[in-house]
Amino acid sequence: MQKIVVAVTGASGSIYAQVLLKKLVAIRDQWQELAVVMTDNAQDVWETELGNKDYQQLEAVKFYDKNDFFAPFASGSGQFNTMIIVPCSMGTLGRIAGGISNDLITRAADVILKERRKLICVIRDTPYNLMHIRNMETVTLAGGIICPASPSFYSNPKNFEELASTVVDRVIDLAGLRISTYRWGSNEQI
Repeated sequence: MQKIVVAVTGASGSIYAQVLLKKLVAIRDQWQELAVVMTDNAQDVWETELGNKDYQQLEAVKFYDKNDFFAPFASGSGQFNTMIIVPCSMGTLGRIAGGISNDLITRAADVILKERRKLICVIRDTPYNLMHIRNMETVTLAGGIICPASPSFYSNPKNFEELASTVVDRVIDLAGLRISTYRWGSNEQI
């Protein structure tokens, strides 16, 4: 059973975090613990983009303050298997690439990488400058996975949530969890 930490930064794209958290709660039989840490900017952007604070009402989720270095995933001994940063701001990615652990998100990412566990960074910014590309390369070489929030359209999504699900379902796959979703070349969801 996995122990998962989801970090939400202040980049635009709160719908990705919202859809991911809802889907993870729906498949809670596949994980042992789900921890969430949000930056102050993430909370502001969530409220601006989604018009709510629904993250406060999630069941089976434990929230941690961005400065809580006593959180279990701030140490490898906490044995968290997977960290998903969604959306991952380029500032956060840069600090991870530079080994700067100045808050719980960057500390947890450092721990996940040093323990050779799974770090998935869902970046949403566009276009990229050279520093972004080099930071993505550095995190990839350290064992992280860069998963741009680039939705697909072949499943004919009908609304924003379905469109965001095309990215989120891919993230859930990358995390090693099972999810019923549209699969290319298949006549039904698997």
